[in-house]
Amino acid sequence: MTAPPPAKRPPERPIEALALARELEANGRFADAIELLTETNQRRRNAKVERELVLLRHRAFAAVPRRPGHDRWPPEVDDMFGPDVIVPEVLGSELTASHVRSALVNHGFLVVRDLVPPARVDQLKDDIDHALVAAKAHVDGASTADTAPWWVPFKPTEGYSVGGGRQWIWEQGSVWAVDSPRSLFDLVETFREIGLDGTIASYLGETPALSVKKCTLRRVPADTGTNWHQDGAFLGQGIRTLNVWIALSACGDDSPSLDIVPKRMEGIVQTGTDGALFDWSVGEGAVERVRGDLSIVRPRFEAGDAMLFDELFLHRTGVSEGMDRDRYTIESWFFAPSSYPDEQIPVVF
Repeated sequence: MTAPPPAKRPPERPIEALALARELEANGRFADAIELLTETNQRRRNAKVERELVLLRHRAFAAVPRRPGHDRWPPEVDDMFGPDVIVPEVLGSELTASHVRSALVNHGFLVVRDLVPPARVDQLKDDIDHALVAAKAHVDGASTADTAPWWVPFKPTEGYSVGGGRQWIWEQGSVWAVDSPRSLFDLVETFREIGLDGTIASYLGETPALSVKKCTLRRVPADTGTNWHQDGAFLGQGIRTLNVWIALSACGDDSPSLDIVPKRMEGIVQTGTDGALFDWSVGEGAVERVRGDLSIVRPRFEAGDAMLFDELFLHRTGVSEGMDRDRYTIESWFFAPSSYPDEQIPVVF
């Protein structure tokens, strides 16, 4: 029996890898092209490769099947945590899609402890600092050549528009992950390393796609503004989504955390009333009505902890007088392709 030919070694030079990736893409082999450039960048970091990976992941969505992975959404599942549990928690090493599904359906959210290992926490936190410095330099007139790979403004394909989203995010002291190619690469590598890519895919029943506008690197100051909201108020109806909110610094004591209503909401709470700051946010009076006898909860997080929730989760940034430290976080909204809200601009994960 003849042995199969040895696997072809990926090109050593980035320029050759980029050329081969374009050839693979032209033949519809997006996954192979992404894997090739990922391996190339793992061997030796290259700004052009990282930038092309961002764009390639965006273009690849056009070839992703958009068939629902689950007949019913959300599914009916038993409560693994129990009705008396206020804050459902699980260790990152034990996390499964069943934990996510049970917690979100029955409690509205899930806290995951020690999800991201310390070395990755330090790397991602450092990435945020680099990205914010580079973005500021760009605002002050620096060229993209000078700010790459930490800041290269993302340009979507025809039919998509970033609108004013980038400016609004920047004014909040944050940047889109796609605008920082090196940061996005490190984030994807982190999720792969901890197996979260498979967990999310199992939860959604489909290969997940990130949102350009809702995958954000944040350094939140202690004096930040805050307002109650559900992301579904502006993401739209009929979506299937999961947000992975990762704390990269301890928060809840001297830096902002999250204030949450610890229950599953059945729909979108009335917005724009009771003193709400925006037409999509929820006023204090409306929050009081829907929470009933439940107390508002402000979880404390250590660096590497995370919270998972979907578009119905009612929350706000948890700020108190006396806080004096910035909070480092990354939020990553994943959508099932079958119900992807195209205005969010997809990036294959």
